[in-house]
Amino acid sequence: MDCHALAFRQLPHQPKLFLEYLDHFEKVKSFYFHPPAMAAVTRAARKLDYPGERRAEVSSILRRQNIALGAGAETLSNLDRLEEGAVAVVSGQQVGLFSGPAYSVYKALTAVQIAEEVTRGGIPAVPIFWMATEDHDLDEVRHATWFEQGKLIRLELPLIAETGRPVGRIPLGAQIAALVREAAELLANQGSELLAQYLVESYRPEENYGSAFGKLFARLFGQQGLILMDPLDTGLHKVAAPLYQHALAERDAVNEKLLQRGKDLDRRGFDAQVKVTSRSTLLFHLADGVRQVITASAGKFQAGEKTWARDELVHITHTEPENFSPNALFRPVVQDYLLPTAAYIAGPAEISYFAQSEVVYRHLLGRMPVMLPRAGFTLVDAKADKLLRRYRLTVEDVWAGSQGLRHKMESRSVPGSLAKNFERNQTQIAKMLAQLGKQIEKLDPTLKGTVERARKRIEFHIDKLRRKAGRAQDNKAGLILAHEQYLESLLNPHKGLQERELCLLPVLGRWGAGGLSELQRLSTGKKIGHHFIIRLP
Repeated sequence: MDCHALAFRQLPHQPKLFLEYLDHFEKVKSFYFHPPAMAAVTRAARKLDYPGERRAEVSSILRRQNIALGAGAETLSNLDRLEEGAVAVVSGQQVGLFSGPAYSVYKALTAVQIAEEVTRGGIPAVPIFWMATEDHDLDEVRHATWFEQGKLIRLELPLIAETGRPVGRIPLGAQIAALVREAAELLANQGSELLAQYLVESYRPEENYGSAFGKLFARLFGQQGLILMDPLDTGLHKVAAPLYQHALAERDAVNEKLLQRGKDLDRRGFDAQVKVTSRSTLLFHLADGVRQVITASAGKFQAGEKTWARDELVHITHTEPENFSPNALFRPVVQDYLLPTAAYIAGPAEISYFAQSEVVYRHLLGRMPVMLPRAGFTLVDAKADKLLRRYRLTVEDVWAGSQGLRHKMESRSVPGSLAKNFERNQTQIAKMLAQLGKQIEKLDPTLKGTVERARKRIEFHIDKLRRKAGRAQDNKAGLILAHEQYLESLLNPHKGLQERELCLLPVLGRWGAGGLSELQRLSTGKKIGHHFIIRLP
């Protein structure tokens, strides 16, 4: 396996605040508790104060959840370690169909690897994956994009009429059977009967988005001992109820600080990831299964048609905690109230909005884990690698966009002898133009700009002729368009990074059993802030 690492700043479309956090932490340290470093994880783990009673209660709930998902011996062993005092290295993501985008898997792998490294450093640590089952954006999780034989295949469940329900409770229904058959057949045809079996066992009509995702991850990460966490659990809401009450009691002070943090970010040239208004609160209310935002105005709180006084709403969080859930800024704080989190493995946008959540952490919890970026990967299969070499391209060339990619592919498709003639004649023309330019400038220095413009026009037309010759060559075989589509579908699907658009399962199916282990090995704390280009065997 051949690979090389890129810094995140070399990738397209990275948030400005995220890059400053990684590269110039001193400039943004007022927005975060800790720098992104393994030494900071060790310090945070040693200082972590987490009540024993809460540890026992949460560990018991997680044991029940993971047994129901089919957890193996390694996960149960890690649950024992958690109950006995281990810290947590946590990550999480929405429960996307068939594991969702590849970066969901990369987050879990990074959490597993960092937990192992913290443990080797003398502090027992376990990896935990927070399944975002409370999220209500069904459209975001009901589909998966697979790369298959050079094309993108969209596997999709219907968008049901009811909106606002937490996705973790939405049943897959009878339509999942046909999708599973199609996906399992594709995996089996690639020789991955095991992954096909995992899909068939996990995604059944009677499952919901949360349970199916959890059962698949329990199988994928059985040997790594990953602990899964479903926040929809009524028991977890009961444990979190005091924090909900604290958030409501301190709503005015917290909201004022969030509004100020938004101004501070704007003044520094950063975008606030989550919009906060004078009426914002940190909670949603669930009524008849629908998740509705709670707003505040004139001392009253409202969600949908319901209105409460503050004391009344605080009382309801005590008697009906399962009917409340946190918003995007409060969710990680609830997570780290429930867990002894030393480090959180996050994506670029998450790390950016943690600059807002820091206000909530500081006011309501008094501690915050270290934010570490997940490892990132772009996987290049054997055919794509051959095409990149054929056209003398890099993955970065593909990321740059279709127009530039096509120009390079056309200009590099010229037959060998003709290409040599182009190079030789272009060199001669350049020398001739340089000599003429000097003579003309001596005659009249004001013509220097005219000479330079003429040189650029001539070079442009020669390059255009070269590309047309390359296009004519490849059009005979109809190759360039097919090659371009193959590279873009695999390496720049939907004009986005592969890890954000493609499901990892088909690639794992072709790579083989050792693929996950190879990716985990590269997800080390020694390479924080890197994206790996991997050429698969």
